[in-house]
Amino acid sequence: MRYRTAAGTVVGAVVLAVLGALMGPQWAPVPLTDPLTVQTQSTAITDAPALGTYAVRSSVLTVQLDGADVDARLLMPVGVDGDVPAVVFVHGAGTGKFEDAFVDQARSLAEAGVATLVPNKRLDTYTLRHRDYVAMADDYLRSWDLLRGLPGIDPDRVGVYAESEGAWIAPVMAADQPGIGFVVLASAPVVPPRQQAAFAVDSYLRNTGVPQQVFRAIPRAVGMSLPGGGLDYADFDVAPYQRRMSQPVLVVYGTADASMPVVQGAEQIIRDLAIAGNTDYTVRYYRGADHGIRVDEVVAPAFLHDLAGWVQGLPATASAAPRIAGQQPEQLYWAGPVPQPRWLGDGDVLLFLVAGAVGVLVLLPVGRLAVVGVRRVRGREPGPGRDRVLTRRLALLSAASVATVVALVWYLVSVARLAVGYERNGWIVQGGWIAVRVLGLVAVYAAAAVVVRLRRLRRAGEPMAHGVLGHVVLWGTCAASAALLVVLAYWGVYQLGI
Repeated sequence: MRYRTAAGTVVGAVVLAVLGALMGPQWAPVPLTDPLTVQTQSTAITDAPALGTYAVRSSVLTVQLDGADVDARLLMPVGVDGDVPAVVFVHGAGTGKFEDAFVDQARSLAEAGVATLVPNKRLDTYTLRHRDYVAMADDYLRSWDLLRGLPGIDPDRVGVYAESEGAWIAPVMAADQPGIGFVVLASAPVVPPRQQAAFAVDSYLRNTGVPQQVFRAIPRAVGMSLPGGGLDYADFDVAPYQRRMSQPVLVVYGTADASMPVVQGAEQIIRDLAIAGNTDYTVRYYRGADHGIRVDEVVAPAFLHDLAGWVQGLPATASAAPRIAGQQPEQLYWAGPVPQPRWLGDGDVLLFLVAGAVGVLVLLPVGRLAVVGVRRVRGREPGPGRDRVLTRRLALLSAASVATVVALVWYLVSVARLAVGYERNGWIVQGGWIAVRVLGLVAVYAAAAVVVRLRRLRRAGEPMAHGVLGHVVLWGTCAASAALLVVLAYWGVYQLGI
């Protein structure tokens, strides 16, 4: 019997491995073999004027939007002859308050003679499930309109600075309002959000050192629909708007930013501008800078100087050589389209399947105990005895299936935390994955043991279960456990290889 159980475990694990692979999709990013080459290591902006140092006056304005108002901090340089250029800042992902957003960039520009306006981010229309980048562009254009109408501002030299997620918004603004004087795109994703998310997860996981099997989760997680709906913006394509931009564009990346396609992004912006007949671009890569263009948590001083010089020197700096400069960027893989799941791509279905199966496995034994307890209280016989061997094996199957699901969730959350923090921990990354797979094999072993016991009972002519309740517990446990094993196979727990 042990031989049959062992053989059944091997067969079951192989079947689950094949099933998990067939359920798809797989993850095989394409290497990027055409790197963009910098022309010089120095990021200095040619033709930029000497920068002055001015006192700065700060005030808070109210920007009227459609259906809401937001406050904005205005920094004005004091003592500048004539009207000054100005910049409106567009926030990245998450919340954004002028008290703690773009503090260094806005202050540095203002001290160099460029007025800055940092509006608070509108949050009543911004959630994880819903983001309308076109509507957000209209909101930020209200700030742009307000800024260019203020005394002391040159209305023809009011531009936009956008960071991260904001770089999906600024091109919409620039395409719809040609009067925008210039655009700065810092840490721009460029590709649609779903593609950028998959690229970032892949990069983070590679740095964390996870086993190869874990990468299967990337397209299956990023490609599926969110439980409860929403996330329509995940496939927003900014390229059509970039192809209508006529303004000078400054593209900025940090070479230590693992979340952005730093080579592909700049290349696509250059191509999109060319379609618009626009050759006024400048690309800069800052050595060791992260997503916020920070080195050791401080905004790179060279970037702040270059930014102010580029803005002050327009239009001469718009096409000044070198066009592409700084540290040579590296991007290993192409941020391409994310394969869509064929089977469990609906988040609602996946959540219902897992929660329902776990609920069944937890409630069935509880329900059985309750029914038996009621019968005993009423003085009735609890019913025919159960096969104790089968009962133990069903209990092991239930416990191992649920434990593997819990362990897998814990593992993915733990790895995500390490990845976001750009950290390594072999005990969690390698040891945790081994533990998940061992638990998964225990569940398959228990399933094989249940099948062997059921066949033995059948051949001996003995009942597999007694009464309606017994059959409900037996087949309910088997069905729920089978569902969880399929889900575990889908997420790569039984994938062959090391």
